[in-house]
This record gives sequence, C-alpha cells and structure tokens, in this order.
Amino acid sequence: MEAEAEARLLLQEARESIEAARSYRRELRHRLGGLQQARQQIRESATLTRDVLEQHFNDLKGTLKKLLDERLMSLLQEVDAIEQESIKPLDECQKLIEHGVSTADDLLQEGESAVHGDVGQQNEKLCNFTKKALHIQLDSLPEVPSLVDVPCLSAQLDDCLLTILKNEIFRHGTVASRPPVQLEEFVEKPGGILVRWCKVDDDFVPQDYRLQYRKSTASHFEDVYVGSETEFIVLHIDPNVDYQFRVCARGDGRQEWSPWSVPQIGRTTLVPHEWTTGLEGYSLSSRRNIALRNDSQSCGVLYSKAPTYFCGQTIETVGQPDRRDSLGVCVEQQNGYDSLQRDKAVCISTNGAVFVNGKEMTNQLPAVTSGSTVTFDMEVVQLGPSSNEGGNFKLRVTISSNNREVVFDWVLDQRGHGKGNFPPTTSDTEH
Repeated sequence: MEAEAEARLLLQEARESIEAARSYRRELRHRLGGLQQARQQIRESATLTRDVLEQHFNDLKGTLKKLLDERLMSLLQEVDAIEQESIKPLDECQKLIEHGVSTADDLLQEGESAVHGDVGQQNEKLCNFTKKALHIQLDSLPEVPSLVDVPCLSAQLDDCLLTILKNEIFRHGTVASRPPVQLEEFVEKPGGILVRWCKVDDDFVPQDYRLQYRKSTASHFEDVYVGSETEFIVLHIDPNVDYQFRVCARGDGRQEWSPWSVPQIGRTTLVPHEWTTGLEGYSLSSRRNIALRNDSQSCGVLYSKAPTYFCGQTIETVGQPDRRDSLGVCVEQQNGYDSLQRDKAVCISTNGAVFVNGKEMTNQLPAVTSGSTVTFDMEVVQLGPSSNEGGNFKLRVTISSNNREVVFDWVLDQRGHGKGNFPPTTSDTEH
C-alpha cells in the first residue's frame, strides 16, 4: 500500500512537473515572440528614421539650392539694371559727341574748299564758311563725366553667412531612441474610448499634446485632440473594432512636434448610449444620444435603449430644464409612470431634490441648470440572504452635481438586480 501510494505521489508530482514545464516553455516562447517584436520595432524604426533623415536633408539641399539660385538671379538682375541705367546717359553723350565730330568734319571740308578754291568764288565761300563756323559755336564742348562720377559695380558678400549656416546645420535635427510621451491606458466607454498618455522624458517640458487614431484597416491617422490635457475621450467608436492610437507632444516654446509614440491598439465592447424612440415629448438627435424637450404636452419617462450607464459616468444637461424634469437611474424599465419617483429608482429633480424608491431625501443638491453635470456612483456594501425567492442587497449610492454630493444606501430586491450597469433614464429631462 505504501509503495502504491508513493508511486501515485511520484506520478502526480511528475504530471505537475510536466505541466509546469509546458507552462514554462509556453511563457518562454511568448517572451521570444516579445523579443522578436522588440527587435522588429528597433529595425523598422531605424530604417524609417534613415529614410526620413535622407528625405529631409535631400529636400533641404534642394530648397537651399533653389533659394541660392533665386538670390543669385535677383542680384544679377540688379547688376543688369544698374548697368543699363548708368550706360544710358553715356550713350546719349556719345551720340552728341559723334554728331559734333561729324559736323566738324563737314565744316573742315567746307573750309578747306573755300581756302583752296577758285579765286572768283573764294570770297563768297569764305564768307559763308565764316558765318557757318560762328553758328556752330566751335568753342562749345559737351561735358564728359570723370571716372569717379560714374558707377563702378562690385559685389559685397558676407563670409559670416557660411559660419552661421555651418553652425545651424550642425545643430539641425536630433535622433531620439524613445519618444518623449507614450500611451498609458485605454478605458472602455459606451461608444468611445478614454485614452490616457504620460511623459516619459524627464527633461522634456510639454506645451501641447496631439492625439491621432485610425481604424486598424485604415491607412491614414486622423487628428482627434490637440491640447494640454493628458487624457481624452474619443467618441463615435464602433464597438468590438480595433483602433490604433498614437500621441506626440510639442515642447515649450517650440513649433515642431516630437516623434510619435509607439502605436497601440484600443477597443471598446460597450455600445454607444441611445435613447429609446417613440416618446412624443422629446426630439432626438441623429445619433439618438441627445434628447431635447419639444412643444408636445405629452409626458412620461424617457429610457435609454439599453443599460449603457456605468457608474461614475457624467451626464451633462443642455438647454433650460423644466421644473418637472428629473434625471436618474433605475434597475428596470417600467412603463406607465410619469416620473422616476417610484420604486427601484433614484433620481434628482431640477430643484435639487433627491428621491430614493419614490421617497424624497432630507438632503438636497444644488439646482440642475443648463450645463450642469450629474454623476451617479454605486458600490455593493451588503448582500442579503439568497434563496429561490430572492433576497435584498444594499448599494452605497453617491450622486454628485455642481461640486456637491449626497451619499445614501439604496436597498433593492435581488430579483431586480441587473449586471452591474443601469439604464440611465430621464423624466422629461433635456440632455
């Protein structure tokens, strides 16, 4: 018997060791996969960084060459303009002198002809020549500018530009092994995802953050938030669909954005909030997530389409509430009531009165006005005895509104208890 017991014990220990070895091997293979992903991320990011650097500096060289060519062309055009403007009066002076030379040549020929001509006509020719010479004013000469009075073009080039460019180029660009911010947490919300991120570089002083997202099947990221906060609720998210997120930051006093964080996958399994249709007293938005009172005299309780309210979620009121309005949560939908002042429901009216299972509490909250936010938070504090007929349990409820809150215990029949979430309801309340 002892031998058999010892054999069974050894067999059991062997099986446990085999299972532990399998689990150990499975974990090691999982870690090998993680190492492979890390290695792939390093290599792919290094390749991408090389491509970005080469493209940037090629673009920079092309832009610099274009700017230098444009500046050279501008200076050459300026040289041409000065040259043409300076030559123009010299050309005019040259024409005047050449005309004088031509006139003097003609006068010389005529004078020599008069002097050496026939004696019979000599007096008349000499008389005409003398009159013509007096008319020409042979003692009047055009003024030719001296060399110091005409332009002498030159180019002034500051050699310090090369030093400035050299210093700026050597400081241009950096290579970071890690981005200064990383995504930290994804929290499911009805029809949305709360995305949180954090700074991981102690020396980096952020001024703004930029969050982008895309469906995993999409090719381009879209901006969804730019600001100084470190969390943001991305709405209009399809349930059970993977989305990729990434974030970057802009340093204090800087214009350029930092490198992007490592993209991460986020998803929500919670369907977006919708109000039920068909109640005449309310008009719903296209997404049926906003309800506004209309002119109808019909009254009643507007329920959410499904139990989409989760504890701690904030509800905001818009528009001017009516004194009959109230906002609350209930365990189950019960038709035929005009308000939530009934059993298995808690609510706050617009004047701040709080009702629990149809009874008004002594403590009140501030009045609910346009722009007010209301939050219902609950936790189980006591479970009653359970049986086939059910039992009671107690919820610790906190209702917060306008920086005030009331806390009370809500006793419910366990048979009416749902799955930990409650349908938000409204009694003629604008949202």
